[in-house]
Order: sequence, then C-alpha cells, then structure tokens
Amino acid sequence: MIINFKKDLVKANKLFEIGLFIEAKQIYLQLYQDNPKNKEVIVKLANIAVLSNNLLEAEKLLLEVKESNPEDKEIKELLAEIYYRQDDFSKAASFYRDLGIEAKAQKLEYFSEINPYELVTDLEETSVEFVVTDPLPIVKIRINENEEVCFLIDTGGPELIIDEGYANQIEAKIFGEFTGSFAGGKQAPVKEGYVDSVTLGEFKIQNVPINILNLGNIKFREERIFGIIGTVLFYHFITSLNYPEGKLILRKKSVINKQNIQKHMSEKKPQIIPFWLAGDHFSVARGRINDSPEVLLFVDTGLAGGGFTCSKSMIELADIVLDENKAFDFRGGGGITKAIPFNIEELSLGDVKRTDIAGVYMEVLPVENMFGFYIGGIISHQFFRNFNVTFDFENMKLYLE
Repeated sequence: MIINFKKDLVKANKLFEIGLFIEAKQIYLQLYQDNPKNKEVIVKLANIAVLSNNLLEAEKLLLEVKESNPEDKEIKELLAEIYYRQDDFSKAASFYRDLGIEAKAQKLEYFSEINPYELVTDLEETSVEFVVTDPLPIVKIRINENEEVCFLIDTGGPELIIDEGYANQIEAKIFGEFTGSFAGGKQAPVKEGYVDSVTLGEFKIQNVPINILNLGNIKFREERIFGIIGTVLFYHFITSLNYPEGKLILRKKSVINKQNIQKHMSEKKPQIIPFWLAGDHFSVARGRINDSPEVLLFVDTGLAGGGFTCSKSMIELADIVLDENKAFDFRGGGGITKAIPFNIEELSLGDVKRTDIAGVYMEVLPVENMFGFYIGGIISHQFFRNFNVTFDFENMKLYLE
C-alpha cells in the first residue's frame, strides 16, 4: 500500500476527532510502520490504547518517545492516567506534580505504603439493594466504622464523592483542593481526600481515595444524600446496575467470575455495546439522536429522572426543538443552572433503541471537546432504566439485558 504520510495523517486525525477510533488506529498503524519515530503518530496510538484500557500497550508506546520529549504535556497526562488506573499511585503522583496538579499528587503519595482499594474477603460478589430507584438509584454505604448513610449511584462521577459536611464529621483526611466542572459548565471547589474503608453490602474496601464536595442538603424521596459512588470505584470490579431488580452488584475480577459472566451472557444474549474510557471515568460509546449522524455519547447515569443532555451543536445536528416556556432551575454538582426540556423521538446506544426520551439542555456541555474528540451528549438514567447494565472494563463492553 502506498502511503502519503501527510495526507493519511490528516485523515486519521479527522477520524479520531469524530470518535472513529478503530478506523483511525488502522491508519496510524500504517503510518507507524512507515515512520516508527514520529511522535504524533505514537502518541495517538497510545491515546487509543488508553481509551481501549490497554494500558501496557499505551505505556510501551509512550516510553518510546518520552525520553526525547521530556516536557510534552500530553505524554505526561497519558502516563499519569495509565499509572492512576493501575493503582500505581506513586508513579502517577510524579506526573501529576509535573503537570501542576499538586493536591492529587499529595493524595496519591499517601498510598506509597498501603494498597488502594484493598478488598479482603473470600466472597466472589456482593449485592446491594437500591433504597430507591427513581429519580436516581440510592444505596446504603458505610464509611469507616460509622453508621450507614445514603449515596447516589452516578457513573458520571469519578472517585467516591463525599459531602463536605459529612467528610468533616467523620474526619476524612484532606490533602488540598482543585476546581471541578459540573452540569451546565458550573464550577465548584473539590477537595482531595482519603478514608480508611468503604463497606458496600458484604464487601469492605480498604484505603479508598475520595473527592470531597459541598453537596448541600440534597434529598431524594426524603432520603438525605451524603455522597456519590462513581466510575473509578466501579472499574475495580465487574459492576452491574440491575435497574429492574433494584440492586447494585459488585464482583471480583476473578477467573471464576469472568467465566460465569461469559456463560451468563451466552445464555441471556444481551445487547453488547463496545465502549471506551477517556480520562479517569468518562465511559463513551457510539449512539444516535433521532436521525442525527452517529456520535460518541458519555454514559453518565446521574441525570436525575432524565435520559439525555447535550451541547448546542448537538441540538442543531439532531434538529431538536427546545421548549423555552418550560425552562427550570437545575441543581448540579456546581450549583444551580438553567435547564430547558425537550423530547427525543428515538435515542440509541449501539443497537439499543429507546423512544420518547426526556432531554434537558443546559447550554454548556463540559465534556464536548475535553479529550480532543467530539462527545455529542450524555446518555443517562431514563435510557437505562429498564435494563440490567453490566460494565466490563477489561473487555470494554457494556452488556444490556
């Protein structure tokens, strides 16, 4: 095959920007064979490997170019993410410090002599009943040895998030703070922290990194919310959100559980949706809104009662009509923001389609171009409400039954 390096690189980059990672990778590999020392190609291949959660491959590629590009920011960011996802916090901390992310570096250094997310149990799995399922699932959780309290389940969240007042009450360890971005582009201070243990069902997880955020006095169906369980904790397990049965299931990533999952999936024949993991917790998969072109959507289950939110560009792309007369105030992690409702005739994720989905527009979608590729919107609670959703972060597949 004849390669026009410059032309093919432009083509691969455009495919990457619209989230066609498999197609982009094929071209990058050809370019890599033609010019194995090209930094841009190597970093893009490493980026796709990180998105695919193939962390050893990504690390090997980046170490090829790190020595000759010691101050390259993107290389440092990717290596920080690689080591963070592997719970190699000491290595991750050095890169976060180089990037000026001091509070996170301090927190991760605290784990130099302890194992994060240490699970000591003979059990293979645990099941935790939802206290309520709508507008978002809530489960009881125990922090350290305190009484159980209610936490939301939200795959749009990163590490375990604990309300600031409650964190002070239980004397969580605090290392510093950063500015977080939330719904509608709102920002709020977030502290980096640590707790000795988290108990979910019959699983006691020791040495847990946390984020601390002022959640206010949030209540769902009279239940006070003390925190949020996000994707970083979930990817340490084979995790299922079983909405129809109202329960959260956490399974060890053991050989027997992997075999049981595959056997179950072969018998039940669920819908299988490939997904990618961007940053520390952004699960994205390809979907479609009405008759729009296929785009990447962020699988963020935490939009209370709703099924979708998106950017202004997606509103135009999908010919969505906003109902300005029904605008309301919405409270997200960063505070109050204006929201405008709309309706979607058909919303799909992979081959799974749902009709008559409630959407909400909040002007700013922080994740739209955060990672160098386009994310058209957030697909959320209402879409998944009738499914048992299993997240397989090793094979990078969502199973929807």
